[in-house]
Amino acid sequence: MTDKFIFRFVAAVTLLVFALVIITDLKLLPRPAVLPSFTYVLPLFNACVNGTCSVLLIISLYLITHGNVTWHKRVNIVAFCLSSLFLLSYVLFHYLAPEIKYGDLNGDGKLSADELSAAGGLRTVYLIILITHIVLAAIVLPLVLLSFYYGLQMQVVKHRKLVRWTFPIWLYVTVTGVIVYKLISPYYHF
Repeated sequence: MTDKFIFRFVAAVTLLVFALVIITDLKLLPRPAVLPSFTYVLPLFNACVNGTCSVLLIISLYLITHGNVTWHKRVNIVAFCLSSLFLLSYVLFHYLAPEIKYGDLNGDGKLSADELSAAGGLRTVYLIILITHIVLAAIVLPLVLLSFYYGLQMQVVKHRKLVRWTFPIWLYVTVTGVIVYKLISPYYHF
């Protein structure tokens, strides 16, 4: 496989995922009248997967800095698989569940002046974390795919150059995924 083919493949996968996320977030597809019972556990499941990925990424860094390439690869493959599972679960949750707004105490989907006041400055903190999380999650997908390709092909120089950016972004996204869940979870009303 040529790099040109890989770049096109990564671009296609990235665009497909972006389209899927946008379609589910905009609620363009008809949803079931009654939420399946598993919908309620998806946010916690997603946070657990993100937390596990965070730990695996740190273990992966430790392994490679100690020269253990074989286990570094294995741990990254598990992290990649878990992140893929997270993505599927995330899309499913956003397809099924109503929009959740930080500060929406009564679950009506609207923020009253009283609710905004009660949320206070923590809402701003939440939104900053959420926005950076979303933007960097969009950026990290092609970086992870290319990093995996170079790593599995043992193109070490290209892999190292790319992972300097991929690792901290991927770690930030997984850690902030847990933080976003912890901050928004009191507002789940389904």
